[in-house]
Amino acid sequence: MTSSRTSASQQRPPRRKRVVLADRRGERRVPRTIIELEDQSSMGEAMVRGLVRAQLRTSLLLAGISVLVLGGLPMLLRWVPLLSEIRLWNIPLPWLVLGVLPFPFILLIGYAATRAAERHEREFAELVQR
Repeated sequence: MTSSRTSASQQRPPRRKRVVLADRRGERRVPRTIIELEDQSSMGEAMVRGLVRAQLRTSLLLAGISVLVLGGLPMLLRWVPLLSEIRLWNIPLPWLVLGVLPFPFILLIGYAATRAAERHEREFAELVQR
């Protein structure tokens, strides 16, 4: 006499299935530019150098804008004393300008830097794929 308990313990677990994300049966053609990048030829080095220069240019531009804006706020409040007398929601304007305004600005600069870096990398990848 077999019970349901013994039949359940004697059952084998289901077989594992192989999951294939990409079909690799086709011929894999490596573009010449990828080979130049891997071999570190002069052409590959020039392409990578161009990517690094583009990203450096963008980061220096955004850093300069940040320094000008964030460094200019205290100077503006120092040179225009009338701004110190203004109150918004019964809070002095300098407190709002120096304590609240920089944070959304820094987030905006970070977002712009990320988008620009992704754009440069996307352009580089398109160049490599040609």
